[in-house]
Amino acid sequence: MESYLNQNFDVKAKHSSEEVLEKWRNLCGVVKNPKRRFRFTANLSKRYEAAAMRKTNQEKLKIAVLVSKAAFQFISGVSPSDYTVPEDVKAAGYDICADELGSIVESHDVKKLKFHGGVDGLSGKLKACPNAGLSGEPDQLIQRQELFGINKFAESELKSFWIFVWEALHDMTLMILGVCAFFSLIVGIATEGWPQGSHDGLGIVASILLVVFVTATSDYRQSLQFRDLDKEKKKITVQVTRSGFRQKLSIYELLPGDIVHLAIGDQVPADGLFLSGFSVVIDESSLTGESEPVMVNAQNPFLLSGTKVQDGSCKMLVTTVGMRTQWGKLMATLSEGGDDETPLQVKLNGVATIIGKIGLFFAVVTFAVLVQGMFMRKLSLSTHWRWSGDEALELLEYFAIAVTIVVVAVPEGLPLAVTLSLAFAMKKMMNDKALVRHLAACETMGSATTICSDKTGTLTTNHMTVVKSCICMNVQDVASNGSSLQSDIPEAALKLLQQSIFNNTGGEVVVNKQGKTEILGTPTETAILEFGLSLGGKFQEERQSYKVIKVEPFNSTKKRMGVVIELPEGGRVRAHTKGASEIVLAACQNVINSSGEAVPLDEESINYLNVTINEFANEALRTLCLAYMDIENGFSADEGIPASGFTCIGIVGIKDPVRPGVRESVELCRRAGIMVRMVTGDNINTAKAIARECGILTDDGIAIEGPVFREKNQEELLELIPKIQVMARSSPMDKHTLVKHLRTTFDEVVAVTGDGTNDAPALHEADIGLAMGIAGTEVAKESADVIILDDNFSTIVTVAKWGRSVYINIQKFVQFQLTVNVVALIVNFSSACLTGSAPLTAVQLLWVNMIMDTLGALALATEPPNNELMKRMPVGRKGNFITNAMWRNILGQAVYQFVIIWLLQAKGKSLFGLSGSDSTLVLNTLIFNCFVFCQVFNEISSREMEEIDVFKGILDNYVFVVVIGITVFFQIIIIEFLGTFASTTPLTFVQWFFSILVGFLGMPIAASLKKIAV
Repeated sequence: MESYLNQNFDVKAKHSSEEVLEKWRNLCGVVKNPKRRFRFTANLSKRYEAAAMRKTNQEKLKIAVLVSKAAFQFISGVSPSDYTVPEDVKAAGYDICADELGSIVESHDVKKLKFHGGVDGLSGKLKACPNAGLSGEPDQLIQRQELFGINKFAESELKSFWIFVWEALHDMTLMILGVCAFFSLIVGIATEGWPQGSHDGLGIVASILLVVFVTATSDYRQSLQFRDLDKEKKKITVQVTRSGFRQKLSIYELLPGDIVHLAIGDQVPADGLFLSGFSVVIDESSLTGESEPVMVNAQNPFLLSGTKVQDGSCKMLVTTVGMRTQWGKLMATLSEGGDDETPLQVKLNGVATIIGKIGLFFAVVTFAVLVQGMFMRKLSLSTHWRWSGDEALELLEYFAIAVTIVVVAVPEGLPLAVTLSLAFAMKKMMNDKALVRHLAACETMGSATTICSDKTGTLTTNHMTVVKSCICMNVQDVASNGSSLQSDIPEAALKLLQQSIFNNTGGEVVVNKQGKTEILGTPTETAILEFGLSLGGKFQEERQSYKVIKVEPFNSTKKRMGVVIELPEGGRVRAHTKGASEIVLAACQNVINSSGEAVPLDEESINYLNVTINEFANEALRTLCLAYMDIENGFSADEGIPASGFTCIGIVGIKDPVRPGVRESVELCRRAGIMVRMVTGDNINTAKAIARECGILTDDGIAIEGPVFREKNQEELLELIPKIQVMARSSPMDKHTLVKHLRTTFDEVVAVTGDGTNDAPALHEADIGLAMGIAGTEVAKESADVIILDDNFSTIVTVAKWGRSVYINIQKFVQFQLTVNVVALIVNFSSACLTGSAPLTAVQLLWVNMIMDTLGALALATEPPNNELMKRMPVGRKGNFITNAMWRNILGQAVYQFVIIWLLQAKGKSLFGLSGSDSTLVLNTLIFNCFVFCQVFNEISSREMEEIDVFKGILDNYVFVVVIGITVFFQIIIIEFLGTFASTTPLTFVQWFFSILVGFLGMPIAASLKKIAV
């Protein structure tokens, strides 16, 4: 079976081709209810529609660019447009409507933009201030929302409960049983009258309705869980200036006229126009499929919603929101495309198909045998030409039994149990600070064998402070107030240091609504700005004193950032750079000495600074070097910032403490067979110090630098990679290469953490991409499968635990369901062949189907994880889903149950002294009762596939206890009070005791089976 499944029902956890997804659907031959079976699979037709829309967007933008280029040539001859402002817009005080705004940006219409007075003219017509943003007055915001729309795209409405009931009724076998019930009612009433003749028909109808409503309730609850998770996925905040204050706002609150601050890695949240910024490069591939990045500046100011900031930073004026943007229309279509189905869903669809075909064969043969027995009986009595109502009812009952065998035999619940388990796990993981973006990641994480983790913010707290500095060749501990350090630094050097800190930064110092000073930016920038403020610096004064000519944002490839400013005195130009200490120091030829003068950087000074860097790094400090150079021969914004010739101002050591609990989590991973590797852009000594503190770097492990790793050939890599525990000074491509080799060459299942834009390739390549929720950019989150909301390594371990729990829970359910399938099939088939009647009726089989399908999935697929899970080795890439241990348990239980039921059929009457006209009914009731209690106790045994103690932690899973309680309660009701509908009769105390004992004896048998090694 496993090889057949691997050949035909094997999809990747991510990036499966449309052909592969189409192939397995076509192979699903026996599907009782396609609406339900394929509900949580991708809608391929909607995906084709989205792809076509992307192509159209690409063509539109190509034409728009050509038109705008042509318009530039004739821009001087712009004639007044015939645009008139609609009356309602004019009455509200605006001079432009939403449609006109939308057409300017979407069509890249330079002519229209020029006609409306450019970006400044448009902001005036929108009653927005390019510096202070919109007014925060609620009335004005509501009015603006009514005129220009909200920044949300249309979503499919949540299905009501009755839709799920309607879809559950589409089950082909239930429909056939419904028809059988209808004919049974007609024939029964015609022959036996009302109400005696209606019991069989009404029993089937009641069973069908019970199955339908329980199924619909379960499916409806799942849909609510997925809707809640979808809402969480879409929670994106951006930096916005409103009412003169910089603040974080949800993208859904954006309105035309808002001023949005964009930085590298951000997703453009709405259509808009460039106001100011530097080196802005936009990736429009998500919208157009075009991989070539686009430069955005004052000449080409158009920014489209859904595109990504690949480089640079800027301020943007929002013009168009929501469904008026191309991204809104595309997302509305894409959201209907759904998530890819997970490998387990597909595999279990394969299992359901195989067993369904076997069940169909047995059902046909059972029906044929029962009908043949009836005909032979009539032939022997020579009544084959005469048919009574009772015989017609009997024939109908045979057909109903055959159909019900298909109901029981086709395990429709298998793929849906995966969805149920994943929905449950995703909801719980959300509480544990992990947001799962793709369903498959949940189950794949359970197979992870390697975690490649970032250092900053994941293993460390990301709360950074400058604790040591080497300014003017003088090493000092930074006092909390910085005043003593301030007095030790020569005035000229202090001025240079503050100029460097406050101008060469991606952060900002602002005053918030409460009037308090607030530092915005990454933790590194925040630490350095705080250091600058402690030295008596004033951010706004510094920024207003100099004109910025060019900015090069921090880049993880170059590992440094730079700025070129024009000095007020004499128009001189100065460049500042900041970044990885050894890289910036290598670009310096001078250093500021203790007197505050720039002197040549001799060998002794270089050695002194390198020793200082290593001392800082060995104390687990992150080191940064600050340097400057005066550019003599002028500078153009089109030129690159010089790569060498700088003067070193100083080095700072930043403390970023290791998170509490990380060492224990790393040790837990090691015991669970998961190798943890640290991949960081930091100095190798800092990385080694932190890795030892975390327990990642061991005596037999290797720490390597990215440039050294890059130089290795294929043979050396094969020997080296298994031993690598720390990679420092790594570039994004080093990370990508490491992940690719681990996955392909060493067949590892790799989880990778990332937060930056450049981490996207590695996150995409990994089996499970884990993005940081706090420090992560939108580009990283978009490429990830799971978002770690608290950026904590311990949460990653929790995700691995939940992943294992999902995988094992589904295995437990499959083991339980296949046991019921096998026994129900064999019992009814063998009984029909040997005795000419089936002991389990249609109504009884429907009840059994509900126990094993919906209720069984609820009980077993929602088992919470326990610490024992992390003491097992991971499944890895090659593990069989249905293991030998599972087959052992399934076949062992099936044999036991079959033997008991067969003995009861053969010897039951004599054993219990049954005689009289109702003896067969009592025996069949006893068989049905024994069969159900066998399933109840087998369900408890299935909680553990290898462990003997199955009661451990049973009360922690209240769903399991409730399901078992409901099953037993309804079984008593069915036997004692619903006899006329369910073809049962009340049992004696002895018979009840026997039924429960037979079920209970299955548990020691299950325990003894677990001792058999396989």
